[in-house]
Amino acid sequence: MGTKTVDETKTAEELEAVAATDPEDTEATADAETGPDSADEPKSDAQEGSSFVGQGAAAVVSAALGLVSLTGGWIGTVAAARETLIGQLETSSSASVATQIDRVYGNAWQATAFWAGAFALVALIVGVLTLARPAFGVPGKPQPVWIKSVSWAGVALGVIGLLMAVLKYTDLLLGLPSAP
Repeated sequence: MGTKTVDETKTAEELEAVAATDPEDTEATADAETGPDSADEPKSDAQEGSSFVGQGAAAVVSAALGLVSLTGGWIGTVAAARETLIGQLETSSSASVATQIDRVYGNAWQATAFWAGAFALVALIVGVLTLARPAFGVPGKPQPVWIKSVSWAGVALGVIGLLMAVLKYTDLLLGLPSAP
């Protein structure tokens, strides 16, 4: 028929009688007698406070940092604005156009690239450490697939972000315009 359920209000004698007549119901009987807090039962990952919480968080952080390295972050914007202000203060109005472009905009562009590269490098390191963690963990307890996937995404975004930052910093990608 369908599944059998054990009424939790049954007495121990009734449970023994059910177990004697129906051997398939002995597991339900044992569960009802010992309760869910039995020390003999092996704990599932959810019961023991999964050891993969930290690894999952690290994988998500890696992917987020990789994304920030590509899209830009608040700290890079602030650093660029600071470099622009410093360039404006240090450059006299009688300086050549090339000098003004370099000091006002060039340093800001490189500051943005530097911070994007820093975020990318941290994303890359966190992603690689998250992928390498199972090698130093509990044997026989494989890392969940989603953690590997998100970690690989963080590593990929970190590599792409680092490459883009180096290309921006060295002016190979969207370099500053030259003065006439």
